[in-house]
Amino acid sequence: MSRIETGIVSYTVSGDYLARVGADFDTEAVDDAILAELNRMLPEGIVVERSGRVLAEEELAEEARSIDWDALLRQIDVDQILAEHGR
Repeated sequence: MSRIETGIVSYTVSGDYLARVGADFDTEAVDDAILAELNRMLPEGIVVERSGRVLAEEELAEEARSIDWDALLRQIDVDQILAEHGR
C-alpha cells in the first residue's frame, strides 16, 4: 500500500529540558523510546519516521493531518523514559 507524507512532528527531547533535569542520558535511546511510544498511539496505517516525517496510507492522509501531535506527546511520560535511559 502506498504511503504519503502528511507532515512533520518534532518528538525529540530538547537539550534545554535535559539540562534542567541535570543528568546524563542516552539521548538516542530516549528519542527512540518516545518515537516507539508515539507510534504505538497512532492508528494502523499512520507512522512517524525517525526523521519526524509523518507517513500515512493515502486513505488515512486527512486523519493524519488532523492529529493533535502536541496532545499525543503530552500523554507520553518523558520523565519515566529518561529514568530508564540514564547513564
